[in-house]
Amino acid sequence: MGNARNMVFWVVLFLMVLALFNLFSSQSGSATGDQRSYSEFVQAVDSGQVSRVVIDGENVRYSQGSSVYTTIKPQDAEITTLLLDANVPVEARSQETSVFQSFIVSLLPFLLLIGVWIYFMNRMQGGGKGGAMGFGKSRAKLLTEKHGRVTFDDVAGIDEAKEELEEIVEFLRNPQKFSRLGGKIPKGALLVGPPGTGKTLLARAIAGEAGVPFFTISGSDFVEMFVGVGASRVRDMFEQAKKNAPCIVFIDEIDAVGRSRGAGYGGGNDEREQTLNQLLVEMDGFEANEGVIIVAATNRRDVLDPALLRPGRFDRQVTVPNPDIKGREKILGVHARKIPLGPDVDLRIIARGSPGFSGADLANLVNEAALMAARVGRRFVTMVDFESAKDKVMMGAERRSMVMTAEQKEMTAYHEAGHAIVGISLPKCDPVYKATIIPRGGALGMVMSLPEMDRLNMFKDECHQRLAMTMAGKAAEIIKYGEEQVSNGPAGDIQQASQLARAMVLRWGMSDKVGNIDYAEAHEGYQGNTAGLSVSASTKELIEEEVRGFIQTGYERARSIILEKHDEFERLAQGLLEYETLTGEEIKRVMAGDPPNLGDDADDTPPSGGTPSVTAVPKTKPKKPRAPDGGMEPEPST
Repeated sequence: MGNARNMVFWVVLFLMVLALFNLFSSQSGSATGDQRSYSEFVQAVDSGQVSRVVIDGENVRYSQGSSVYTTIKPQDAEITTLLLDANVPVEARSQETSVFQSFIVSLLPFLLLIGVWIYFMNRMQGGGKGGAMGFGKSRAKLLTEKHGRVTFDDVAGIDEAKEELEEIVEFLRNPQKFSRLGGKIPKGALLVGPPGTGKTLLARAIAGEAGVPFFTISGSDFVEMFVGVGASRVRDMFEQAKKNAPCIVFIDEIDAVGRSRGAGYGGGNDEREQTLNQLLVEMDGFEANEGVIIVAATNRRDVLDPALLRPGRFDRQVTVPNPDIKGREKILGVHARKIPLGPDVDLRIIARGSPGFSGADLANLVNEAALMAARVGRRFVTMVDFESAKDKVMMGAERRSMVMTAEQKEMTAYHEAGHAIVGISLPKCDPVYKATIIPRGGALGMVMSLPEMDRLNMFKDECHQRLAMTMAGKAAEIIKYGEEQVSNGPAGDIQQASQLARAMVLRWGMSDKVGNIDYAEAHEGYQGNTAGLSVSASTKELIEEEVRGFIQTGYERARSIILEKHDEFERLAQGLLEYETLTGEEIKRVMAGDPPNLGDDADDTPPSGGTPSVTAVPKTKPKKPRAPDGGMEPEPST
């Protein structure tokens, strides 16, 4: 039907173009020659200068010498008698416009309207998903990966999740293997995990491995401003899936349509709730959907409706977490296949020095390393490129062109030296990986700490020591410059310390005075699972006192450590001023009064956290103080 409408439209368009062409060509043909007045034509005939005349309706073309002229005959003129009396050869022609052409030209406006109407009807109905009449059509796309096909070999670091989905693929390939024991194919699998862990990549791998039709759609594609559109799209999607069964339907970000009903999310959107109801019925209602497997992904499982999560709809909930050290090494190996690696590159060391990185972060790390190697003209990617890329990803790009005064630079050095001294002195703090006073991202300086292994738990004494390290920057500024000269640099530190202290008091039960009660949601005014819970004024005051006490205790602890190790503190600050960037091992040597390891890479052992040391290079001569930068105040932070 759609092809017929398209053909009619193009035929009508061709006829209109042909009519216009004939019309203009006839007009242009009839108007050849120079235009003269009728009186001039009569005078030329009377004087015997006209040798030949062609009469075509009202148009008269006559030859005068070697020239041809055109005139218009008046309605009551007896031009034939005039010419015959003057013995001028006359040729009469019928008008060039045919009856058919006249008919087409007269119908041209009507044909134009019909063509426009057919075009818009084709857009509204034949276009389906993009037209006004296609609102209720499903926007699910049939995925064919002829180019860039992804398989399970391209997925690494999430072995348990991959095994769960490999079994679904095996169900589709060989259902008899499971049905002979009474097993039924799962109706749905929900992929849950933080952003960037590879949920969509897993779905693409299923599409590459299954060898069955694979439909993909986003949760936001169901919801529109028109009532009933979402439910209609759900019905249409399942109708398409049934026609192509066995098949897989992948719904990305299902929380956009699957949020809990009646909980106030999304302003109580009835249209969204109708869409969810239709989705629930289609997944497991009176009519069975044999051979249609729903795979969905979300990073907000907590907001999904309980009816959507029950067995029979999503039989399996597959957790896709951030990878551990072994998983990170495998992911790096997958992404490193496409780039030439230098002989010094050890992916295990890179994996050990990137705790908490997701699969997307690791892919970005490999890409940044390749770009840095290409920027300096290397033929392969070295460990130095990976180290620089990791610093850029974790701390931001260097801003060496930023103008800082000597006073601002010195204050930044003492601020970061305070963080590093306290971090090294406290055993439960993560090992210091690197300290720099080169502006990166939004900070004028930075001290980075990396855990020796993946962190699974946070302990009370560890939290108190981390609070001390966080507040060490402000303590260092006050010790060096006094109470009145402290800057706004510790703003980021205070924010981090406040978040950690509130988590200890409100959520983790680490305050003896507040007790083992979760006050976080009620204290922040969030009415979710704790609807109706209120916090008294005295309890709020107690909470704030405990938070303030934790932070103040950390500050006092940091201050005492810096005063106790004042000489090391001064040496480290001066070392940062001289070398600008120091690694963990170099910081310890500078604190001991020794110079950093200069050029002896063999003795430079990796710092705690598993990352190779980058040797600091001393300046050849002291830099002159930089010009003021328009009143910008330093904002060093950890």
